[in-house]
Amino acid sequence: MYEHWLAVPLDYFGAISLLPPDQDSRMIPDRINLFAREYVRDGHESDPRLVYFQGGPGSAGPRMAPIGSWLDTALDHFRVVLIDERGTGNSHPLDAAALAAVRAPEAQALYLSCFRQDSIVRDAEILRQELQGDVPWAALGQSFGGFTVTCYLSQAPQGLSEAYITAGLPSLTEHADSVYRLTYQEMAKRNRQFFGRYPGDEGTAWYVASHLADVEEFLPTGERLTPARFREIGIVLGYSYGLEQLHFLLEDPVWRVGGQRKLRPQFLSRVGKLLSYADNRLYGVIHDSSFAQRSSGATGWSAQRVRAEFPEFMLPAPSAGASGESDLRKEKMGFRFTGEHVYPWQIEQDPALAPLVEAAECLAFERRWPELYSCATLAENTVPAAAWMYIDDVFVPYSISHTTAQQIRGLKPLISNTYHHDGLRTGGPKMIESLIEAVRS
Repeated sequence: MYEHWLAVPLDYFGAISLLPPDQDSRMIPDRINLFAREYVRDGHESDPRLVYFQGGPGSAGPRMAPIGSWLDTALDHFRVVLIDERGTGNSHPLDAAALAAVRAPEAQALYLSCFRQDSIVRDAEILRQELQGDVPWAALGQSFGGFTVTCYLSQAPQGLSEAYITAGLPSLTEHADSVYRLTYQEMAKRNRQFFGRYPGDEGTAWYVASHLADVEEFLPTGERLTPARFREIGIVLGYSYGLEQLHFLLEDPVWRVGGQRKLRPQFLSRVGKLLSYADNRLYGVIHDSSFAQRSSGATGWSAQRVRAEFPEFMLPAPSAGASGESDLRKEKMGFRFTGEHVYPWQIEQDPALAPLVEAAECLAFERRWPELYSCATLAENTVPAAAWMYIDDVFVPYSISHTTAQQIRGLKPLISNTYHHDGLRTGGPKMIESLIEAVRS
């Protein structure tokens, strides 16, 4: 195992130059540190390199034992480089203190805009040249990492020998609204699957939501758990064993304390771990920005606006209390958990994100984004490429992935109706071997 450190520019696209002249940018660094860990199997020191891009955004490179994982299989073919993408892990930290030092929300927002997939690609190119000069390397991307690989194919294809993607073919041109419409449709279907398998859990979900509307319950991170935030635990439904995971979470959430019904501390702790962005502030504030391009315009809190188009995902007014939940239940559209959606009130309620409310608002209405993808370049792609797409993926809808696959010349699609968004984790060896076979056959 080897460790690599290097310094890279913070701003590749002139974002910081957009600051008004009266705003002080001295606390925004010109260069930042980048860290990567390289795994090499004994006897494979001359194998080609593969760089891995993590899901997210805002997640560090995986800390994992190779045994039995996708990494284990990949090491049979490659030296594997796991990047801590900028703002994560051992790379330049993007923590609350660093952002607080910048002060002005507009400056914080432009600082944050430097942490998208296009900047990650530029970092990877500097690392590649540092490690092996002009020799291209292979790339593997999971989820947001797939967005990054697609951006790589668009902006620096000369750096890639092969491209592998799992659960991460993005729309090349669509606004975030179009993406979210599909994710709400997929989440509605997944909710129906969940309550069809565990029908008793719907009553439990309604009870917890009604309880939270009237009774103050607090997460370990200190903030009140609201009915709206409780619905966000549906993010687990996007995973292969998500139905069971959510069922186990809901199996016994309530106990009596002094004659009063309260939520169990264990339940609140587990919910808190699912909801808190304390370990990944970057995800909370730039998730929507990973869809933004100059041609598609500002995201404008897309998940919040599009939610209003789906009555089954309606929320009662917070002032309505438990009666609001009761009235909603009477509509007989069923309880609906949400998925990978970020809402403005979520930023306000999470203590880890609350200091960034104004910066997040600036990002939501920013229009001056660089283009992430080049349809023209991808239509002429010469890099051997393959992608796993999952029909039931609630985070990266299949219809989007299918359309994009057709727009990348030579990309070989692999399709599954068995795996969900976490297929690389649950079926890693098979995923890797199939991708390599598809690319090299």
